[in-house]
Amino acid sequence: MPMDTRGGSSDSEMEAACKTETSRKKTPSLKLSVATQLPESTNCLACSEDGRYLSLGHSQGLSVWCASSLICAAEWLQDGLEITFIQMTRMAEKAYLLGTVDDMGVARVFAYHCEGIHPLSVINVMEDINKRSICLTFELSEGGDYGAASISCNGAVWLEVYHFPLEAWLKELEMAQSQKQDPNSTGGVDVKSSPEPVVIKIKPPNIPAGTALDGSLDVQLTDFLTHCLALDVDTSSSHQWEERSFDRDAGKRKTNESPRCCTQHFLLPCGQFPGDSKAKSQPAALPVAVCVWWSGSHNLLQYLLQKAPKNKPDVGLVPDVLWPNAKEILCSAVSRCTRYIALGLDDALVCVWDRQSGSPLSVVSVSATDSPFFRMQFVDYWPESVDDSQTFTLAKVFLLVLCKSGAIHTVTTGRGEQSCHMQLSERPKDSGDLPTVTASVPFLQGLSLVVQRNGKIFLQDVINKTTVCFLVPPKTHLISTPCNPVYALNTKQQTLFIQGDEDPSCSASSKGGSRSQLFIFHFGKRGIIKQYIVSPPDSPRRQNTLSCATLEENCNLYLEQRALSVDERDKAILQTWKQLQETAVMVQQRHSRAAAS
Repeated sequence: MPMDTRGGSSDSEMEAACKTETSRKKTPSLKLSVATQLPESTNCLACSEDGRYLSLGHSQGLSVWCASSLICAAEWLQDGLEITFIQMTRMAEKAYLLGTVDDMGVARVFAYHCEGIHPLSVINVMEDINKRSICLTFELSEGGDYGAASISCNGAVWLEVYHFPLEAWLKELEMAQSQKQDPNSTGGVDVKSSPEPVVIKIKPPNIPAGTALDGSLDVQLTDFLTHCLALDVDTSSSHQWEERSFDRDAGKRKTNESPRCCTQHFLLPCGQFPGDSKAKSQPAALPVAVCVWWSGSHNLLQYLLQKAPKNKPDVGLVPDVLWPNAKEILCSAVSRCTRYIALGLDDALVCVWDRQSGSPLSVVSVSATDSPFFRMQFVDYWPESVDDSQTFTLAKVFLLVLCKSGAIHTVTTGRGEQSCHMQLSERPKDSGDLPTVTASVPFLQGLSLVVQRNGKIFLQDVINKTTVCFLVPPKTHLISTPCNPVYALNTKQQTLFIQGDEDPSCSASSKGGSRSQLFIFHFGKRGIIKQYIVSPPDSPRRQNTLSCATLEENCNLYLEQRALSVDERDKAILQTWKQLQETAVMVQQRHSRAAAS
């Protein structure tokens, strides 16, 4: 019997494998459109929002390419430098800002202007080797007005937000260009860039002076915000205590405390909180705030982008808005219009905050308790009659939630809508099928780009739970580092750029060079995915932002949203009463049986 059982299970596994292979064969494939040689040791890739340029970070510097012709337009080289992260955004009609981080943790800001790359600023200059600061993350806001860098130094971590002097930098770039074109000038002309001021410096929350927290957390605090921050600090301290271990050789305990990491998002005006009302509807809205959460924290903190006082630059800032949550925050995402902030919490909870109403849009429990959340993102899916950035009556939110196990879930919610979730893909049995990239494609309706650890690439319909097509590189090549692929999506040209290497097992690969190649997949003219192609919305900076500047307008908005959800709330109340009645009958029957016995 045991032998028959094993044979049966083997047959079932083979049958499942055959079905999987058959389904893959039925799924159409999309071959690459073109390929080109990449610079040596290309580590990162980014595309500008207008789709005109690609920026590449590699050994000895960085370069900017024309996205259509794939010709190198400019490069900036320095011996011994290895760029590991790069970002590109347009700051003017013919000028672009580039943010980079190298392998030594140094962040820099460059400008691409008049077919030249000009260094503008070094974010974390190392003045003292004993106080060497390392940039952990660096992000530019769209348009390059602000930059945020998380800095680590001697075990301490903090976030610095900069306001870049774009107008001054543009004038200096144009002046340098005019001097370069002057026939009387000799030698090269360096750009003398203006310094960027630090707007705010955010440190992990500390327990305010005079506040004592004991083990029971029975504290009388008049300030709710202070109380929430104090609870957060106490929780993070307990996590650090759990990480302590016993050193037998020294005969005492040692602490392996890792610094708290932070995640930040720039926020556009939304017309609800202080500072938002100052930014009325305008064609190019600038960020007005930054939201931050620290690892181990339950609270999402929001800070206005106001310049710090000169006399007290290092004073701990108090957040302007605090978004409390019942569980620890594991991951987060912000919608394109930055009205919605989604948080993935411990115990498989998803909370979506609505900045316009100042209340949770929904709290959804996902059946993924076996594995914690790893990453989440908003799905680019736009029904024809809906504009999520302006219409609050019909706005729907679609989320993609990834677990550490590799399982993927989708969450659909909205004001006046019943929240629902479904499992898009289960936990892969083979580690090679583990997704390393699951990115929403802005120009393909409801589709996500998936890259697996085994190097397979495909487009997945997150609404219908189907694989649309596989993206196939040449037989002589493989996707470079599929655990961390180098890729970029060009929304304007509807193109995917991804790095590939020659397959060492292929005999034909030895005839060519050993340098990597850039694979280009054009989606716009392919019949396989023609039905999914949509025109992506304008940049949130160019959209008119709905602003509610007065308390009366905010109250009217809240009441209108409540009126829209009355049917759904009535259904929920009826369902709750039904469950209570069923529970009461069960309890009564149980008591009757107990009394009879």
